[in-house]
Amino acid sequence: MDASVKTLTGKYMIHAKIKEDLKKAMLAKEQEKTLVLRGVISAFMNEMIAKKVTTPEIADEDGFNVLRRLVKQRKDSIEQFTKGNRADLAKSEESEMKIIETYLPQMMSKDEVIKIVQDKIAEVGTVDKTKIGQFMGGIMKELKGKADGTLVKEVIEELLK
Repeated sequence: MDASVKTLTGKYMIHAKIKEDLKKAMLAKEQEKTLVLRGVISAFMNEMIAKKVTTPEIADEDGFNVLRRLVKQRKDSIEQFTKGNRADLAKSEESEMKIIETYLPQMMSKDEVIKIVQDKIAEVGTVDKTKIGQFMGGIMKELKGKADGTLVKEVIEELLK
């Protein structure tokens, strides 16, 4: 880790880490990783411009949101390429997605999500089927990106059958 990364507070570490890894990838001539990390930094800059951020680096919370969005885009692309019988492009998107995912915090397991949803159901009581969206929104707000939304939805639907 270089000195500039050490001097930053914990709030801006992901941007610095990706910049550092980009330099290493360029020196190691890792073309795919270099390309992906340049794209990530570009997405960070676009987010900073959109939010009119004046700091030299994006805050970790916003950075993780950008990374999650990039992963979701890759998943959608993989799905479309698979449907279109373009396994070569799907494979490329998948390898890019794996690189991006290494920078995301570990997501909660299904068992952890089940426990949280069960606790929330016990706290609230019965959940009306028409208010599942509100219930899920509350749980997602509580988890703040620690769990995949599709997994949370799946668990809620299973538990409220």
